[in-house]
Amino acid sequence: MTYSYYPGCTLKTKAKDLDRYARLSAEALGVTLEEIEDWQCCGAVYPMALDEIATKLSAVRALDSAKRSGRDLLTLCSACHHVIKRVNNDMLTNDDIRLKANNYLKLDSVYAGETKVVHYLEMLRDTVGFDKIRAAVKNPLKGRRIAAYYGCLLLRPAGVMQFDNPENPTILEDFIKAIGAEPVITPYRNECCGGYTVLEDKKIAERRSGMVIGSAAAKGADTVITACPLCLYNLEANAHGEGAPVVKYFTELLAEALGVK
Repeated sequence: MTYSYYPGCTLKTKAKDLDRYARLSAEALGVTLEEIEDWQCCGAVYPMALDEIATKLSAVRALDSAKRSGRDLLTLCSACHHVIKRVNNDMLTNDDIRLKANNYLKLDSVYAGETKVVHYLEMLRDTVGFDKIRAAVKNPLKGRRIAAYYGCLLLRPAGVMQFDNPENPTILEDFIKAIGAEPVITPYRNECCGGYTVLEDKKIAERRSGMVIGSAAAKGADTVITACPLCLYNLEANAHGEGAPVVKYFTELLAEALGVK
C-alpha cells in the first residue's frame, strides 16, 4: 500500500522522532510513504472565519498533489491532520470556498475535495489491521502500562474528523494492546492540554497538562503516548515529580515493538 505523505513543518524540526519512527514502522509493515513534493505549512490552526481563504491554500495544494498521484493523503501530526481534513471538507461542501481557492491557485483541474485524508493511526487500524501488527511484533511491550492521550484535534469536530468516538475513543487503546502493553484509561485522555495558550499564559497550559499527567500517574501509567507535537511539549513540561509517567510519541513505541527502533 502506498500513500502520499504530508509530514508538516514540526516533523522536520522539533518532532523528528515522530516522523522517523513512523517511516521505519511503515516500511516494516509493508506500507510506502511517498512524501509529496514542495509541500508548505498547513497553516497550523484551522481558521474559524468563513471568509478566510489564504491560510487554507497550502492545504489545498497538498490535497491536489495527492489527487494527481491517485493516492490517499496520509498525515501524522494531529494539528496538520486537523487542518487538512477540515479544509478538505470545506472544498467538498462549501461552494464559495471551493470557487475562491481554485480561482486563486489556478490548478490544472478544479479541486473539489476528492482526496481521502487518512491519519497514520487510521492506516494502522483500517489498512494494516491491529491483528497483523500484533503478529509482526518482535518485542512485545509486556508489563508496560500506557495511557493514551488523544487531545482535542484528532476527535473534534466529530462530524468532520470521523476519527473515533469523541467521548469514548478506543483506537489508541487498541493500538496499545496490539504492541503487547496494557492500556490505562484516564479521565482526561480527550481533554485539551492547554494548546497554544502556553505562548500567552503558561499557567493555563500547566493546569491543563498537569491534570492529564496527574490522572495518568494516579492510574499507575508509566508512559503517556500522543500523536501531537504541541501536546508532547506541554505534557513533558509538566511530567515531573516522583511517579510521573514519561511522554512519548506513539510511533516510537510502535518502532520499539516491531524491532526497528
